[in-house]
Amino acid sequence: MSETILIIEDDDTFSATLLRALKQRGYATVVAKSVAAALNQAQTTAPDRVVLDLNLAGESGLNLIPRLLELNPACRIVVLTGYASITTAVDAIKLGAVQYLAKPVDTATLLGAFDHALEANENTAATNTPAAVPHAPMSVNRMEWEHIQRVLREYKGNISATALALNMHRRTLQRKLLKRPVSR
Repeated sequence: MSETILIIEDDDTFSATLLRALKQRGYATVVAKSVAAALNQAQTTAPDRVVLDLNLAGESGLNLIPRLLELNPACRIVVLTGYASITTAVDAIKLGAVQYLAKPVDTATLLGAFDHALEANENTAATNTPAAVPHAPMSVNRMEWEHIQRVLREYKGNISATALALNMHRRTLQRKLLKRPVSR
């Protein structure tokens, strides 16, 4: 019996493409486009794997992680986003996601993220020592981006309140948010 993958994605084109690619590889796959539909599908199908979009029509996919794991503690969740940041990646992993990937992502990379997470759990359990993570300092621009994202999340996406908290003009903040996140 093949594993069931639940795709929680509000972008019709991306979800249809991913659905087709996963079905071609033999996975039983279902799609949900909202938080409510995702919870309903998770109760009905008890998926083994979940592909979760970070932004679901204005709602954070992060809020779904604990609820999905409550329904099926053995499911593995990979979070996908078009606006990757270290802050949300850390939050996703702390909440129980096994991996966090930036869009666009190909099917092999996505499936590899599930498998890599499984292998990492087996290796950590076998050796009982965490793998070393190479340390490279973040650039000042990246640190600024991360800080803005953290404060914006604290103020639930309210640009005016975030600008006030950062002691920054609202237009300046909006310009900074329009720029793609700078790499390390």
